[in-house]
Amino acid sequence: MHVPQYNQSLGLIIWRGSTHETSYVKDRGCNKLEKHRASHPYTPRMSEIPIELELQISVQPSSQPERERQLQPPPLFQQPVPTQGPPQAPRDQQTQLQSESNSEHQHRTKSAWITLRRLLLLLLGFSLGAAILGVMYYMHHSLQNWSNNLEHTEIPCLSQACQRASARLSMSADPFKQPCDYFLFTCGSDRLSADSGGRQRGQGIPGHPQNQKEKAVGPKRGERNKAIQDKGLREEKIHDRKTKLLQYLREILESNDRPGGTAVQKAKGFYRSCLDTKSIETAGAEPFLTLIQKLGGWAVSGHWNRTDFNSTLSLLMKDYSTFPFFNLYVGRDPSETVQGTTKRYIQIDQPDLLIPIEWNSKTQKSQARTQTLRPFLASCQRYLALLGAPPSSIMIHVGMFISLSSEFAVAASPLHYRLSKGQLHQRMTIKQLQSQAPAIDWLGCLQAALHPLPLTENEHVLLHNLPYIVQMSRIIAKWLSRHELSTSSPLHTYMVLNLLHTMMPALDSRFYETANNLTVSLGNTDEGLFHQVAPRWTHCVLETERGFDLVLRDQLSQRTAHREVEEIIQNIFSAFKSKLHELNWTDQNTLQQVMYKVQSLNPRLWTTNEKSEEAELDLLFSKVMVKTNSFFSNYVQLLSLWQNRRTQLLTQQTEAPDILSVTPLLLGDELLFPVGMFVPPVFHPTYPRAMNYGVIGFLMAKDMLHMLLPDIYSQSETVHAVGECVWAHYLNVAENAERGGGFSLSVLQQQEVWVQYSALQIALQAYHQALKNHLSDTSISGLSHTRLFLTSFSQLKCDTDPYREFMPLDPSFLITVICATSDLCPTRLRCTSKTQQHSLKTC
Repeated sequence: MHVPQYNQSLGLIIWRGSTHETSYVKDRGCNKLEKHRASHPYTPRMSEIPIELELQISVQPSSQPERERQLQPPPLFQQPVPTQGPPQAPRDQQTQLQSESNSEHQHRTKSAWITLRRLLLLLLGFSLGAAILGVMYYMHHSLQNWSNNLEHTEIPCLSQACQRASARLSMSADPFKQPCDYFLFTCGSDRLSADSGGRQRGQGIPGHPQNQKEKAVGPKRGERNKAIQDKGLREEKIHDRKTKLLQYLREILESNDRPGGTAVQKAKGFYRSCLDTKSIETAGAEPFLTLIQKLGGWAVSGHWNRTDFNSTLSLLMKDYSTFPFFNLYVGRDPSETVQGTTKRYIQIDQPDLLIPIEWNSKTQKSQARTQTLRPFLASCQRYLALLGAPPSSIMIHVGMFISLSSEFAVAASPLHYRLSKGQLHQRMTIKQLQSQAPAIDWLGCLQAALHPLPLTENEHVLLHNLPYIVQMSRIIAKWLSRHELSTSSPLHTYMVLNLLHTMMPALDSRFYETANNLTVSLGNTDEGLFHQVAPRWTHCVLETERGFDLVLRDQLSQRTAHREVEEIIQNIFSAFKSKLHELNWTDQNTLQQVMYKVQSLNPRLWTTNEKSEEAELDLLFSKVMVKTNSFFSNYVQLLSLWQNRRTQLLTQQTEAPDILSVTPLLLGDELLFPVGMFVPPVFHPTYPRAMNYGVIGFLMAKDMLHMLLPDIYSQSETVHAVGECVWAHYLNVAENAERGGGFSLSVLQQQEVWVQYSALQIALQAYHQALKNHLSDTSISGLSHTRLFLTSFSQLKCDTDPYREFMPLDPSFLITVICATSDLCPTRLRCTSKTQQHSLKTC
């Protein structure tokens, strides 16, 4: 239906129809709308044009040419065109009013559209942000659920090493099922470390090779039976690293999976002959008596060829690695080591005397321990009896031996006294030494001990107790000049008894028991009982390493996963550097100094640059003839190998890897990790990374913290804060203050707590970094990732190291501290014995 509308001001009648395609506008005598729409197909319908704009269309001149009109823009975008003809005032006023009204309406429309557009953009932004947050939330929870369910999705490790590790885990307490009670005990001294064997020469002297050997530590007398009963259980737990390394070397020597060359077979043959105690017992003292005859006999038996003193001494030093009157080894000068010099020197020190001595602080001299002279006398008598000496002459020779030993004892002095007097590393030439101590043929003896090196009298040597060397020479000259003793020759007997001590490991159990009884009678019960508890294989592995170290080093290197080891070294070192920035340092200069030192280091696996070829090793040991049923003969050849090693040390420019080392070594700008650190059960390439990082990763981080930050307590306030925080956690979970040890920690205890807690954090951070690089990990016993990491760490117990005595709690308790206030653990550890647990802060 059409509804007409009349506009009085313009005199127009406007027809509108919603259902028609065209609206009709009737003007007075001039209407060409239809024709206009036919020529302008894009002109909007009249029903779509506002009334004000319709006026613009109606006033367009109809006389305009068709072609010109087709080139003009649509009317909506045209500017009003003035009509032709004479101007009419009323019509102009109306047009002006209409134009102003149109402009105002366009402005309002534009403002409304801009406002609407801004609202739409704002709404779109909010919608997009909400969508992004939703996706992030979904991904976060998805990743968290994925992480929590990794234990059920990871592929289990089925290697033999993992199966043994799984058996160990099944025999141990689960820290997540038995919290708190499992941790509440302190580090005890119930672990056996490997016996280094023989006398400890030059202990405490910087650069002395014996300082790298650990002193034997055994259980107390009351714990001996329990130690024997728990022997099987001890084999299944991770105790000190040296013992585990020896066990791994034992597996190498007893395995037949890799036959190897003749050098490898000789090393295994030597080891088997050491285990053959039946043949050793059957031989008795006869092999040593035969050796005495090669030296010209001795006066004790009544058959002595009166050999020259210096000739006998040179022979003992060259072929039997025996130094009765002084000790000889090869090492660097510490003052030059700081400057980067790698030259090694012949070093001469006082010997480890057989007679027990003590230091008299009042007289500032050493003396024989009077209360131990009786058991020492009895042991000497027993030795001579076992060697077939006539009973009538035993006391005479033993008396002279003790008298001579006492004189040497008075000339000796302890290390702390020599340090205070500046007597260590005194340099002089062999010619100068000869003038100071003329009783010894120094050039001849040193040439024999270091054959075939061409030594001259101008060669420099380092002395560690020149007053002793001078006095020793005087004592020897005095006893040589006593004509009434020319037939009994106490100096020769003294040298033979020292040779007996060197050969003791190759003799039957009667000699061994005599030495052990003397040790117990002197009050060293721990050391004596250790020899009874320690298995024979431990002793044999150590003796084999002393002669065939190059062979075992090569075998150990072949079995080491170098790529996996280098990866864990780099990840632990990277996490270690990150930890340094988290500390609250006392000043920035300290931080810069520490970081400069750390950044300059090159951490790597300690291996030789040249790989030993099988043929080279076979040639090196070609002169060694190992007999299957004669350990004594094999041991004599071992002593000759020692002499060769000593000679090589003097000419080597680089530090040869020590396969018995289980801690890092800082050598110049290199941080060296020995191969012996990475052996089962501490490390295995088939283990899940969680297990490797939880055990060896922690030990590496702890060693680095001890080595590179020895004075951290005075350099950072964090040490005190963390130490007290961990201790507060410990007291909180203890049933009472007495059990937890209601006392304050000392400075050293706080530092050790911080070191081990930080080492655990470093290892965990490094493991997470390894997961980012590899995305997945295997599992053991249904455990994986963080739970397996912490469970593996709990197997360490108290590691045997020099700082052990400062750890006031079992390191495994650190698991409860980490799990108490973080989301890293699969579950929170709660103590059921506590009725109420206090909220504790994060350490």
